[in-house]
Amino acid sequence: MNSLEIMKWCTVMVPFLCAMLLSWGMMPYILLISYKKRLFDPVDARKLHQHIIPRLGGVAFAPIQCCILVIALVCIYKLNIGELDLQVASWIILPSMALMVCGLVILFMIGIGDDLIGVSYKWKFVAQIMVGCLLPLSGVWINDLYGLGFIIGLPAWIGMPLTVFVVVLIINAINLIDGLDGLCSGVVSIGLLVLGGLFASYGAWLHAIFAFITIGVLIPFFYFNVFGTSRRRRRIFMGDTGSMTLGFSMAFLVVSFAMNNHFIKPFADGAIVVAFSTLIIPIMDVARVMFVRWRTGRPIFKPDRNHLHHKLLRAGLSRHSALIFILVITLLFCLFNIVTVRYISNNIVVLMDLLFWIAFHWLFNRLEKRQMIIKLQLFINL
Repeated sequence: MNSLEIMKWCTVMVPFLCAMLLSWGMMPYILLISYKKRLFDPVDARKLHQHIIPRLGGVAFAPIQCCILVIALVCIYKLNIGELDLQVASWIILPSMALMVCGLVILFMIGIGDDLIGVSYKWKFVAQIMVGCLLPLSGVWINDLYGLGFIIGLPAWIGMPLTVFVVVLIINAINLIDGLDGLCSGVVSIGLLVLGGLFASYGAWLHAIFAFITIGVLIPFFYFNVFGTSRRRRRIFMGDTGSMTLGFSMAFLVVSFAMNNHFIKPFADGAIVVAFSTLIIPIMDVARVMFVRWRTGRPIFKPDRNHLHHKLLRAGLSRHSALIFILVITLLFCLFNIVTVRYISNNIVVLMDLLFWIAFHWLFNRLEKRQMIIKLQLFINL
């Protein structure tokens, strides 16, 4: 690695460290305010926790993301650090970054309203569609399927509405997996690490900077969420403020990577498969849950305990074991797709992903039924 490459990685790591330190400093204050104002996540039959826990951890995400990103961009372009040339088309990248920041601000305000007083899902849905429209408006949209379904290029009248649908899907998928300590932040962090590394390898340094800034924000939250204790008032949830802004951050990076635009990154045959492999667990889990609700005649948007982490817990895994298992599966899907798209058709790779997913659920359905039989036998013996 030459000196120029080292300097470019420094432009990624410095914002990452700043974001991590800011997030680490903000979390104790958010906890203090939450306990003083009694801003807790409600305890009910659907929730896994049985103690009062603040749910405003996500309040730290978007402000830090936006501030550090803007400062980093100004330092790179205005101050002209050394002789650093990131070789990016700023007239293409900067408008998309600016509208992405606007989208984060919109979802941040809606999320705070929902976490504090509650917002109807209809209004949240409207806000998600609005921010979804910002990506095509900035010139970032899915314009190529890279042979998926034997379709290559997409016209704007199909690709732009598809992009809005994908953004809304990703935001809700990330929101719905936030049901186990560390799950949402862990899955998103793995996806960001993969996307950030890939963007950097293709020379898309500004996207890599944003990805690593978001990872830096999530590391302190992951610690407080997973290893914090309720008795010491050190445990916190991210709430809808965090999950929606994280979902939009992932949607921006995924669509940017999947877009066939040489001003963002060079062409890659498997770009769309690799991009969406970072979200394969939450997207497939949401699709499965929605299908089950529709098939059984239940309201599609009514919460239940049928998500993947619920299934793993009923199969006998502990919370930490279920978390580690899902994170490992997420990473394996990413690595598998990154490698196989180089040698196999995108259609075959997607088919293999679906088969792995079906086999995975078949196995845990068997384990879940076995666990229920064991509990029933113990109950009868008592």
